[in-house]
Amino acid sequence: MMMWFTERWVAATTRRFDAMVTVRPLGAGEFVLVWHPELIKLLFTGDRDVVRAGEAAAGTLGGIAPSSLSTLDGDRHLRMRRLMSAPFHGETVRKHQALIADLADAEVRRWPVGQEFAIQPRMQAIALEVILQIVIGTRDLRRMAALRRLLPDMAQASMLALMTETAHPWITEGRIGSRLPWARARRNADPLLYEEIAAHRADPDGRRDILASLIAAHDENDRPLTDRELRDQLITLLIAGQETTATALAWCFERLLRHPAALAKLEQEIDSDNGDRYLEAVINEALRVRPPIDGVGRKLAAPLELGGYRLPAGTLVVASFIMAHASEAFARPDEFLPERFLDQSPPPYAWIPFGGGPRRCIGASFALMEMKTILRTVLRRVKLRAPNTRDERPVRARRITTFPAQGGRAIVTSRKRIPRQLANRAEPPK
Repeated sequence: MMMWFTERWVAATTRRFDAMVTVRPLGAGEFVLVWHPELIKLLFTGDRDVVRAGEAAAGTLGGIAPSSLSTLDGDRHLRMRRLMSAPFHGETVRKHQALIADLADAEVRRWPVGQEFAIQPRMQAIALEVILQIVIGTRDLRRMAALRRLLPDMAQASMLALMTETAHPWITEGRIGSRLPWARARRNADPLLYEEIAAHRADPDGRRDILASLIAAHDENDRPLTDRELRDQLITLLIAGQETTATALAWCFERLLRHPAALAKLEQEIDSDNGDRYLEAVINEALRVRPPIDGVGRKLAAPLELGGYRLPAGTLVVASFIMAHASEAFARPDEFLPERFLDQSPPPYAWIPFGGGPRRCIGASFALMEMKTILRTVLRRVKLRAPNTRDERPVRARRITTFPAQGGRAIVTSRKRIPRQLANRAEPPK
C-alpha cells in the first residue's frame, strides 16, 4: 500500500522502535505502521466492524472501482468474496496451468541470446496475456488488440496518483485528464470491458475464463453480479493482479541471478522433474525480501488498543510487509536464503505478502501457481545470468509496486534442449 520508505529508513526505524510508529509522509496524511507479528495478527483478525480493510482500500481504489472486493466491508464484502471464490479455488486454478506455460513458452522463444535485456517488461507481457486470455477470456480479435494496447497504460498509475484521483475525481476530466495516460486508457477500455461482459452473457457456452465464472455466480438470494460489479472486479484484478505478479516474478529472477548457487539448485530440481519444493521456497523467499507491495491498511471505525496504545477512531493502521519480513522473526533477515522455507513454515503473521486473516488476497493461490509455472517454463528453456553482480535497488512510488530499478537485467547465455516428455508439462509429478 505505502511506498515511500527506503531500505535505509526501514532498517533505522526497526532498530529504534520495537513494533509500531506513527509516520507522516508528504502527500499521504498520517498513519500508524506496525510490523510485529502479534500486532499484525490483531489487525488482521480483529472485529471486522472496527478494523475495516475496505474503508482503507477505498482511499486508493474507491474512485475507480467502488464495488471492488478490496473496497467493501461487512456483509457486502462477505457476499462478494463468496461470489468470487469459485474461480480462485485450488482445483479451478490448476486448470489454467497449461495455457500459462504456453504463454510463457511463446514469450521466452523471443528472447535474444547474448544480449542484455530487462526481464520485468517480459514478465508484464506474459501477465497481460494471462489477464486477456484467462481472466477476461476475450474471443473478439478487435477487442483483444485494443485491450492489449490499453491495459498496460492503465497499470501505470502510481499509488499516489490513484489516491489523488479518488480524493479529487475531477482531476481525470478536461485537459488534465486527457494528459493522464492511465485515466485516458481506462476511459477507452471501459466500453470494451462492458462489451466483453455482454458477449459473455450472450454466448456463455464453452467458456472457462474467470469472467465466465463470475458471471455464472449467484448469491444465496439468487442474485448475480451486476455489469458494474463485474467491471470493477476486472479493473482490480488488472491493477492488483497483473502488476504485482509481474513485479514479483522480476524480483525472483533478479534475486536468483545474484545468487548463482540458488539458481543452480533450482535448475537442477526443474531439470530433474523432481517436484517443486525448492521452487516454492525460492518464490516465498523472494516475496519475503522483495514484496511487490509494501503494506496493507486498516481504517479504525472505533478506538482500538494496539501495542499498549489506544488508537482513536479514524486512525489508518498499515501492516508493513517489508518491515515484518525484515524483522527478527527470521534468522539473518537481510540474506536471500530459500532454504529457510524448506523444512519449516514461517512464523505466523511474519510472512504476509498476501495479507492475512479473512481479507487474505483471494487471488493468492492463482498468483503462486502463475509464478511457479512461468519460472519453471523459463528455466526449462534458457540459461540466464546477470550482467553484473550488483543488486538492483528497489524503486518506490512510480507505480503501485516496488520494482527493480533496472527492470531486472538479464542475459540469455544459451537455449536448452527440452526432453519430449517435459516439453508441454506445466507441473512436475507429485
